Amino acid sequence: MAKARKRLLIVDGYNVLRSGSRYAAITSPDYTDDTFNQARERLINDVISYAGMRSDAVIVFDAADNEFAVAESDAVIGCVRIVFTRRGQSADRLIERIAHDAKERDVETMVVSSDAGIQDAVFGGGVDRMSAEGFCQEMEMLIQDAREDVAPVISKKNTLADRISPEARAKLQRMRDA
Repeated sequence: MAKARKRLLIVDGYNVLRSGSRYAAITSPDYTDDTFNQARERLINDVISYAGMRSDAVIVFDAADNEFAVAESDAVIGCVRIVFTRRGQSADRLIERIAHDAKERDVETMVVSSDAGIQDAVFGGGVDRMSAEGFCQEMEMLIQDAREDVAPVISKKNTLADRISPEARAKLQRMRDA
């Protein structure tokens, strides 16, 4: 049996949150003062669902202008690595580097971003790309498929009376009652 090819999904975190319709609508109050907290959590959960068992994933959040981001930090949840860049480090360059390194290791790679610069850079290196809105649409289809998979199917018991014409049924009833 042939060995399954490795796959990697790389997501430009804040670009997807700002450009994807699925995340822009999240405006409800939060338990923190971070306006992106709930949207980030939904994106992380979506990437976990999307990548599933098929691939590993990396979500890169740009902390270049954050004065508290002195070092690059990351966490792993399931098959997803979440990276916040260090202060002064561009998420774009990190995404390009991760994509290039994966391609060098012969890993099938997809970058999710609507940033034209990132899309051009990675596509030129032979990496597939998807827009933020394309990812949102893929997630909506995945959710719809999951709903259809778990929707209860109620079977109906069909009797002989249900399968024959009303005229034949009436004739049989008259024969029975005679």
